[in-house]
Amino acid sequence: MSRVTNPPPVRTFHARRGRLSQLTTARLDALLPRYAVSPRLTCRPLGVERLVVEIGCGHGGAAVAYALAHPSHLLIALDVHPPGVARMLAAAVDAGVANLAAELCDAVEFLDQRVGPGALDAVHLFFPDPWLKARHHRRRFVSRHTLGLLASRLAPGGEVLVATDQFPYAAHVRQVVAGEPGWVCEPVDRPAWRPVTGFEAKGIAAGRAITDLRLRYFGE
Repeated sequence: MSRVTNPPPVRTFHARRGRLSQLTTARLDALLPRYAVSPRLTCRPLGVERLVVEIGCGHGGAAVAYALAHPSHLLIALDVHPPGVARMLAAAVDAGVANLAAELCDAVEFLDQRVGPGALDAVHLFFPDPWLKARHHRRRFVSRHTLGLLASRLAPGGEVLVATDQFPYAAHVRQVVAGEPGWVCEPVDRPAWRPVTGFEAKGIAAGRAITDLRLRYFGE
């Protein structure tokens, strides 16, 4: 199995800063404890059919939709931006979603420190920052390091679903996966449960094609 190395010294996200609104603060204070993630994930919780992590959930449109469409699964939504997580949690409450958990955190650190080997059935990476400038390519989430980390955290038969509206990012994913033993990358149809929101809607409006990929690790 791919070996996990020390986390890279660069962030795969841009940490936007600013004061939080009273509404965002109130939502986080009230709802984050309600939707808290277990301190350590070593296996699926009792009664859960599949354990899924979404990296960079944004405002949570895909996360809430997945949870509603798969009531026997548990989806853990991760992001570093408080307003988006707060908005997602409010939407989860309005929709009566109980099979969702959320945390404000760096996804790489979360996977490395809080998830046990083989604990996850799937990872979702929808419309990540493409970091289009050449000097920023090292910040792209899909990398040799993260593939090694994901290989160790996915259960046999697990998958990583990637969606992007940026052709250079799709090409980057294919290239990185092709260079890592045991990994396979294949195009897949857009999941019927995923709503068109956020960056996907902007990409379509700009005339960009949406690429959906499935990455699977079969061992070296």
